[in-house]
Amino acid sequence: MDNGDWGHKMTTPVTLNVGGHLYTTSLSTLQRYPDSMLGAMFRGDFPTTRDSQGNYFIDRDGTLFRYILNFLRTSELTLPVDFTETDLLRKEADFYQIEPLIQCLNDPKPLYPPDIFEEVVELSSTRKLSKYSNPVAVIITQLTITTKVHALLEGISNNFTKWNKHMMDTRDCQVSFTFGPCDYHQEVSLRVHLMDYIMKQGFTIRNTRVHHMSERANENTVEHHWTFCRPAHKVED
Repeated sequence: MDNGDWGHKMTTPVTLNVGGHLYTTSLSTLQRYPDSMLGAMFRGDFPTTRDSQGNYFIDRDGTLFRYILNFLRTSELTLPVDFTETDLLRKEADFYQIEPLIQCLNDPKPLYPPDIFEEVVELSSTRKLSKYSNPVAVIITQLTITTKVHALLEGISNNFTKWNKHMMDTRDCQVSFTFGPCDYHQEVSLRVHLMDYIMKQGFTIRNTRVHHMSERANENTVEHHWTFCRPAHKVED
């Protein structure tokens, strides 16, 4: 094969079916890192599978392969500001054995430019459940908001005046509002309105988690946590 034929082969489009998502790229892009699994696969050193349409098939996360392919094209890792699947992407990079991408994910660049920082709001819902009731009954609930964003707390204080609430002691410049105790239906209604209010201030949900505890023989406590974040400009002292 002369140089012209080889160059044509390297730029010939290749279509991959990754977990049901179709991607078309060039052979040279897939072989950018020869020591990777894709480099070996398209060098003929690794067995390949085709789908019914003749596309190369890889049984991996098709959505995350977008970031894998863009890294192969540019050698730069570019992720959305609200990207929350870094751990999953790290597993994909490890599967494809793309060492430069693995290094980028293990030593990520700052999420924001130097003049930008991240404001955080924590919302938690605490429910105490009676195991003596059938079905299990909610016997007390409360909601707590914790943040350093005092303007947000002031807005909540002014917009949710009918709710029983009190401000907790400050710690590390953070302030907490606790609503309640209230019944289950009040807690659900308040939580919906609070989450809507927080998101209208430019915050987005970063993550959620649930924690179960048994404090007494007849009670369980379930805590739901939501973390909201938004970028903000640093103000010079």
